[in-house]
This record gives sequence, structure tokens and C-alpha cells, in this order.
Amino acid sequence: MLTSAEIRQGFLDFFASKGHLIVPSAPIVVKNDPTLLFTNAGMNQFKDIFLGNQLPADKRVADTQKCLRVSGKHNDLEEVGVDTYHHTMFEMLGNWSFGDYFKKEAIEWSWSLLTDTFKIPKDRLYVTIFEGDVKENIPRDDEAFSEWKNWISEDRILLGNKKDNFWEMGDTGPCGPCTEIHVDCRTDEERTATDGKALVNADHPQVIEIWNNVFIQFNRMKDGTLAPLPARHVDTGMGLERLVRVLQGKSSNYDTDLFTGTIAATENITGKHYGYSDSRADVAFRVIADHIRAIAFTIADGQLPSNTGAGYVIRRILRRAVRYYYSYLEFKQPLLFRLIPVLATQFEKVFPELHKQEEFVARVVKEEEDAFLRTLDKGLRKMDDIIGVTRSSASATIDGKAAFELYDTYGFPVDLTRLIARENSLLVDEAAFEKEMQQQKERSRAATQVDTEDWVILNDHALMEFVGYDTLEIETKIIKYRKVKTKGKEAYQLVLAATPFYAESGGQVGDTGCLYFEGEEVSVVDTKKENDLVIHFVDKLPINITGLVTARVDREKRSRTEAHHSATHLLHAALRQVLGTHVAQKGSLVNEEHLRFDFSHFAKVSEEEISKIEALVNQKVRMNLPVQIKEMPKDEAIGMGAMALFGEKYSDHVRVVVMDQRYSVELCGGTHVNATGEIGYFKIKHESAVAAGVRRIEAVSGESAEKWLADQLLLLNSVRESLKLPKDLLKAVDNTITENNTLRKQLESLENRALVGIRNELLKKDEIINGITFIGDIVEVSNADALKKLCFDLRNNLNDYVAVLASNIGGKPFVAVGISDTVVAARQLDAGKLIKQHVAPLIKGGGGGQKNIATAGGQDASALQDVIKSIKSALEQAGS
Repeated sequence: MLTSAEIRQGFLDFFASKGHLIVPSAPIVVKNDPTLLFTNAGMNQFKDIFLGNQLPADKRVADTQKCLRVSGKHNDLEEVGVDTYHHTMFEMLGNWSFGDYFKKEAIEWSWSLLTDTFKIPKDRLYVTIFEGDVKENIPRDDEAFSEWKNWISEDRILLGNKKDNFWEMGDTGPCGPCTEIHVDCRTDEERTATDGKALVNADHPQVIEIWNNVFIQFNRMKDGTLAPLPARHVDTGMGLERLVRVLQGKSSNYDTDLFTGTIAATENITGKHYGYSDSRADVAFRVIADHIRAIAFTIADGQLPSNTGAGYVIRRILRRAVRYYYSYLEFKQPLLFRLIPVLATQFEKVFPELHKQEEFVARVVKEEEDAFLRTLDKGLRKMDDIIGVTRSSASATIDGKAAFELYDTYGFPVDLTRLIARENSLLVDEAAFEKEMQQQKERSRAATQVDTEDWVILNDHALMEFVGYDTLEIETKIIKYRKVKTKGKEAYQLVLAATPFYAESGGQVGDTGCLYFEGEEVSVVDTKKENDLVIHFVDKLPINITGLVTARVDREKRSRTEAHHSATHLLHAALRQVLGTHVAQKGSLVNEEHLRFDFSHFAKVSEEEISKIEALVNQKVRMNLPVQIKEMPKDEAIGMGAMALFGEKYSDHVRVVVMDQRYSVELCGGTHVNATGEIGYFKIKHESAVAAGVRRIEAVSGESAEKWLADQLLLLNSVRESLKLPKDLLKAVDNTITENNTLRKQLESLENRALVGIRNELLKKDEIINGITFIGDIVEVSNADALKKLCFDLRNNLNDYVAVLASNIGGKPFVAVGISDTVVAARQLDAGKLIKQHVAPLIKGGGGGQKNIATAGGQDASALQDVIKSIKSALEQAGS
């Protein structure tokens, strides 16, 4: 039986024999493409070639691509682990033709590989072709039909609709008809009983699509229309997981050697046994085996878990896995991080980035697990309460506000809530949940919403060229433009035939400057990349859009930005010398004002280490080292020791920035100073933690460093003057702090004595209501915390009691409600609910707390007597 590694290599070797260049997988995390968070198909990295924005390095290529499908149109998360063939992260084997061969060769080779090389029985295979679409005026794919008749009988060539046989990457972008190959993995008896063709595309777990040949010939526009692409291409995709399952004779992808190692490791860790069933425990094994791959490879490619965007998707996947092992494998401690070494070893030869960062990825995963486990138990108990309330109200739908509380308070993604609800035969009111989300995010969403129109093409054949390494001013023309709307304001995006403007990339911000059209000036407010397209952001279009334009970059801003970028390289090298070679860049920001550098390191950088780092960088600055820029093949650059960043996509020919061959050599597409002396001076402002195993340094150089130091000296002199110009400033500060602490303790002592007196007076004002001691009064205290202290103090002097204490502090009302545990249990009174229902509305404020103690603050201090009356009334009603 072939191993998965042999099957993967067999695919690549087959297409290498057909003249294909074998290329590495692109990172799973997508950059410079606003339409995608993750690579969800093998074709993503070639999108610019399909659109005609870029020439291919070779007309025939093949690869195995890391893909992730959990959000947007291609969302398989709900099925993962439940069925036998859906995955979050998967490998897509693909062969590509860029304007070279088309349907004839693609069909012939796919058939040959499956039946001749991999020996899949021909009578187990079916193919589908696109049946056409009258609405969009797309005819049936008769060309594919004719080619297939050369290899398979007509009764096995099935017609497929637009859903199944017209491939689209998203709402817009390259697309075209496709032909799929399906394999029937059922037993001979099952095949005799039911014809396989009736089960194609019918979600049968043993009759599955194995290969999709897409013939990309259109571009889907924003208005829904299809425009022919400049050249026709072939894009084929075959899921490695499904292919391995077929060739290894398994009924489930999870029974192949791609997953069995992870499942076995999970068995060893948990002490549970995987039973190959549909039980919740076995689903948990499969969820873990799948999800850990998505989590590990995205982190290795540079995407840390977070609360927004791609980072939140990873956090959702991780939390789904944690919930499964917590609930169904009864494992209550971090588990996923212990599987990282298994994956790192398994994929070392094909995706080495995980093996190289094994310790870092494991630390990030463990911290995420620890954080979620701290709230998961409380969240699950809250979910049980919500389920109970839902069923007691004879409803089958969980309230959307409750689902939002789980998300907002306990970190439950809505798909996790949906999953638990489904296990309890309930639904989630997702419309109400989304309404709550909308209200929470309304401002930020309105601030970032962009409506983008289609490109208006002025020159159909021009390719964009960046010339900003050598010049900051050039005469050029506009290739195309489009209108965008942000917060109701119209703006435009331009693409120039040649541009000196550097587009935001690799942490360096985009250039600004001006475009000059026959005396008319148009400001460029930003420059960004969309795939490999350099886009200039402007507020208006020139009158003569087709005329010549002089493009001029803001020289001062570029110069200061370059100083910070070159300083970042020196900093990176210094960190590796001072802290160790485990340090690797995890993110950066470089602009004209400062630099920010994130790096892998597992401890706080000490003041002594910071001093050494600064000294080393400034030494290199004073040496005025020449900054050498070299272009060479990527393998040659790596061979000479150049640092490459994980998660970055590099072409075969790269740009290398050298600042002393023995000190700093990095692959970098950014702009830099000519010599390190132009940096002027380097100063670290701040060091902090940003994630598990990731530290951040914020620093300045040149004029920014001078200004920052001047501000610090000014602040220092102000402090000195405030302390009456002492000879020994540190001693004066220490004396002031000591004196302050002494006075604070004396004040606290006086306040505590005063509180004892207030407590004694309150005990004289008690009254009995329905057998419960009630104390309600307005007292004079200096802070809201004193009210809470009084409630706790009353507990030591009373048994069954309810106390409501209020105070006007600086014109603001504050209230504390205390209830003994016996009254909470016997009368079902809840201090938190009393605060929300009886106190907060009256004082026009808010608050909350626990059942036995809760507090509130507000705006209307005139209502404090009404507060006491309201709580008293609630106590009277509780006894009736």
C-alpha cells in the first residue's frame, strides 16, 4: 500500500514528466488580497496571472497547496469530524496551464494518472461536465464532453449544474466551467444494488469527488457579469486526503496515515480509545486530528490567534477543538499543543516551516488553550442554564441575546453555541445574535466598509512596473482606475504603467505624494498592494485621464521611513546576537515616525539586554556600513545565510539586503538607506508582550529619536522642578513615594475607624420585614468601595439580612446591596438582579455583581431615597 508521502510525490513526479515546473505551496495566510483571509484553493497564488496582471514564471506548473476553508463561501467547518471527508486545512494537489494546454491534455492526463499510475479501476469512476446556463448565456461544455468520450463510456459522463460544475473562487474573480471526476468506493454488492451515477454529487460518503479540472476562461465582475480573460487557463485540484483514502482502501479520510498518527497520539494523551464510530467521543478524535493541522500551519505561516479577521477564525477553530476534548474525551487540561511535534515530524519534508518553529507554535497554542479552559467550564454551565430556560419556555430556539452573551462574556464563537444547541436538538436565533453583533460593531464596521466598483480599463495590454528603488519621480500613464466609497465618501484607485510609489508591504507603509496631469495636481494619499498590483489612492480623477502624468513620491517621508526600515534590520540582527538565534520576526510596522518589531522570544527582555541591543545597533549606525542590495536566485540567497520570513511568499528570484555580510543579510522587498549612518541614532522606547512567545519592541531613529529624547529630558526636568530641584533626584522621588504610602495608610486607618462608627449606627437602624433584618440608609463615605466594605462588615454582625447602602460622592450616586447567603437561598433574592431592576433605572446608571453583593453607579443622586424604598418594597413582596 502506498503511503501518503509516496502518493503526493507520485502526483508531482507525473506532472514533472509532462514538463511542469514543481513550485512550493504559498502560505496558507493570504496577504495583499482584500477578498480572501486564507488560501482556499490552489489557484489563489496564481490569481494575478489569470487576471493578466502578471506573467507566469512557467506556462506549466504543479504543486501541493495548503488550503483552509472555514469562512465565507467555502465553509466546511460544520461538517468537519462529523462526516468522513470534510476538513478545515487540506492539501490540494494541482496542475496548471497558463495559456498553454487546455481541455484535451488536462482530461487525458488526469485519466492516465488515476487509472494507469495509481491503478484506480475504471469501472469505479464517473465524470461530470457543465450542462450550461441559460440565464448567463453559457453553453454546455461540449468540448469536455467530446474529450471524455475518448476515455470513458458516455453513460458515465454526467451533466452537472452551475453549483457543481462552474467553479468560482468568490463573489468576484477568475472562474469557468469544470469537469469533475468521482469515485465509487462502495462494496461490489452495494454497487450492484444501486447504480453509482445516481449517487454522484448526492453527498454519499462513499461516492465522492476526487478531482476537479477547472477551465478558467472568465472573470466574474462586481455586477455579476462574466468577462472573458486575456488567455484561457487550466486549474486542476485534487484533495490529497481523499486520494489517499481511495488508494489506501479506507472508508474514511481519518483512517489514512495522514491522520492516524495524530489520533494515536491523542489516544495516548487522553487514555481514551478511538472506535471508528459516530459517537461523540470518536467525532472528538476526528475534530482534533483535523483542527490541529489548521491551527498549527496558520500560526507557522504568521497568523496568531486574535479577536478579529483571520486571527479570530483560528481562535474559533481552536476553541471548537478544546470544547470537544473537554466535553467528550473528559480531558480538562491543554492537549492540542502536545500534538505539534507529531505534525512537525510528519510534514517536515513537504512543509518544513512548522518543524522549524515547533516550540514557538506549541507555546502559542498552549496559551490559547489555557485562556479558553479558564472560561469554558463557566461558559458550559451558563449554556446549560440557557438550554434549561429555553426548554422550560417550550421553545426550540435559543435566544440570540443569550448566544451573544456567551460570545461576549465567555468567548464562545456562535458556531460553538450552534454546535452545542444542535447536540441538544435546539436551534439558535442567529438573526437576533447578528443584531447584537451589529450593534456592538456598528461604528467600526461603518468606519471600514468599502464599496468597490469594477476596473475601468484604459490600456488592456500594459503590465505594471515598479521603479521606486531607483527613482522617486517618473513620467507614466494610467492603465486603469476604479471608484470606491468609504463612509459615503467617494474616492478613486489608480494603477500606473510604471510607478515610483512603494506599496505597503512587508511592514513598510505605502508612499504618498502627487500626480501631475498637465498642470493639474492630484494627491496620492496612500499606496497599497492588491495581489501584485500597485494601487494608488486618490481623492479625485484628473480631467485628462488618458494623458501623460508625472508621478512624484514625497521624498521626506520616504527618507524617514527608509531609516526606520534599515534600523529594523539592524535591530533584528542585534536581537539574535543578544537573545539567541531562536529569535524570528513575527510582524513589523515601519513608517516615517517610528518602527514596531514583533519577534519570537519567551521571556521579557531585561533592561540590561535592551541596553546591549541599543548599543549594538548604534555601533553599526556609527560604522556607516554600506547597505548593499543584491538580486539573485532564492536558493542562492538562502545558501549565503539570508533570513527569510515564515509566511511570506517569495519568487524564485529575490532581493537581498546586506548590512555587513557577517551581521545582517535578509530577503526584503522594501526600500532602505544607502548607508547605515543615514539612520542617525536608534532608541528603544518600549518592550512588551503581544502574544504567547511573541514580544514587541517599539523604537525610533534619526529625527524621531532626537525628538523623543528631547521630550523625555523635558519631562525629567519638569519632575525635577516639581520636587524643588533636589541634588539627588532618585532619592527625592523615593522619599516622596515613601511619604505618600505612609499618608495613605494613615488615611485608610482613619477611614476604617469611621466605617466602624457608621456600621454601629446602621445596626441601630435595622427593622424586621417578613422575618428578615433590613437596613437601608444614605451614608457619608469618600469612595464607592467603602459601601461594599460596610456590606461585608454587616455580614459579620447579622444573620438573615438585606442591606442597601447609598452615598452621594462628588455629586454622583453610588449604591451597594448586600444579602446574606441564607436569604439568597430561602427567598430567591439576587443582589445583581436587584441592582439592575430596582437601582440602575432610578439613578440613571448601571451595575451588577453576585447574588450576595452587587454595586451600581449613576448620574441622578436625587433618587437615593427612592432606591432604598424600592429595595424595601422588593423585600416585602418576596415574603408575600
